Amino acid sequence: QVQLVESGGGLVQAGGSLRLSCAASGRSFSSSGWFRQVPGTEREFVASISWNGGVTYYADSVKDRFTISRDNAKNTVYLQMNSLKPEDTAVYYCAAGSTSTVWERYAYWGQGTQVTVSS
Repeated sequence: QVQLVESGGGLVQAGGSLRLSCAASGRSFSSSGWFRQVPGTEREFVASISWNGGVTYYADSVKDRFTISRDNAKNTVYLQMNSLKPEDTAVYYCAAGSTSTVWERYAYWGQGTQVTVSS
């Protein structure tokens, strides 16, 4: 069992930056991903990273603005978000167990952290 806790969300103006963190406890931390969801819509893939950080994937909508990284010594995965846009507003979820773009492929999920980007 892996427990995931996200932090770092908040309110930021368009063009600003935020860094989300996902701290894991329990079993060893495997490949991980970030998803986001707006109420009433499907959970959307944002980025994912392999267990050793050697492979990363990004949604086209965030490529060149967001960077996923990890520090296995701290059991933590990060999502650096730059040049934020109002359309990035969502609840952001950390997940573990895959690098897939499909949310159903992930076994473990955090509780989510709200990111709000004002125009």
